[in-house]
Amino acid sequence: MTRVAVTGASGFVGSHTARALLANGDDVVLIARHANPAIIPGGEHATWVKADIDDEAGLARAFAGCKAVIHCAGINVERGTQTYAKVHISGTQTVVRAAQTAGVSRIALVSFLRARPACGSAYHESKWEAEAIVRRSGLMYTILKAGVIYGRGDHLLDHLSRAFNTFPIFLLVGFGSRRHLRPVAVQDVAKVLVASAHDERLNDVTVPVIGPEELRLEQAVRRVASVVDNRPLYLPAPIAVHRVLAWVFEKIMKVPLESAAQVRILTEGIVEPVLAPDRLPDDLLPATPFSLQAIRDGLPPKQRFTLADLRAFHGAS
Repeated sequence: MTRVAVTGASGFVGSHTARALLANGDDVVLIARHANPAIIPGGEHATWVKADIDDEAGLARAFAGCKAVIHCAGINVERGTQTYAKVHISGTQTVVRAAQTAGVSRIALVSFLRARPACGSAYHESKWEAEAIVRRSGLMYTILKAGVIYGRGDHLLDHLSRAFNTFPIFLLVGFGSRRHLRPVAVQDVAKVLVASAHDERLNDVTVPVIGPEELRLEQAVRRVASVVDNRPLYLPAPIAVHRVLAWVFEKIMKVPLESAAQVRILTEGIVEPVLAPDRLPDDLLPATPFSLQAIRDGLPPKQRFTLADLRAFHGAS
């Protein structure tokens, strides 16, 4: 039985990965700033550890006895001290040092499909720097450059469905044809992450992880709307408008409807990987289509945006 640590275990990808590891028969150390036994109960094979991404000593203790660390902790909006530099760069440096101290032999990192240096986006650049830190670590590594990940508990389906239930109009990003994406199911991502702890084919590789179907952004949005059974009026809006909206949403919402990083991501498309030189083995390639059933399975209970989603009304109902 293999002992594996997962950072960001209370988050979307981290929690799904932890469940997949447990289903695989692994012992799992679930690491998060705020432990959440409600989503994965602690027990004989699952242990929650409360530790921040900058707590090297705490992480090293949590990693003790682990063969692998799966590093899922990350953010897509900066808030207070939780910056891209702190979480993605300094946090990854701390995770690597703690893994080295604990004698961990393998590390997997969840990065972004188009992460790259010197591109003018702090999100992309910080994800790239995290990749570089992992490659230099001396540990066996697997870097997943993932596209848009969807599934129960995600941002995509949650916010789209709530937007459709709240607003009569939906603003599409820009007017061009480059806004394509290949949504990848979270269970397919988790499958690769589980394999990263065991499969020597994934030693020292950087692989793109994207879904099997390429869609225009509008197609994907309309597909979700058809499942929600709420069809708004679709209007294309200039990218500049979305940048302004993202700035506003980041200021006023606990979880922004859209963030500056997401606007940048959508404007350049999420289909072609950048600086991902390796290929997944055929049996690990994502195969779940962005189907009506897959969307239905990933949707949260029907709800709208309310005052409780605003930072100024935290705890309002």
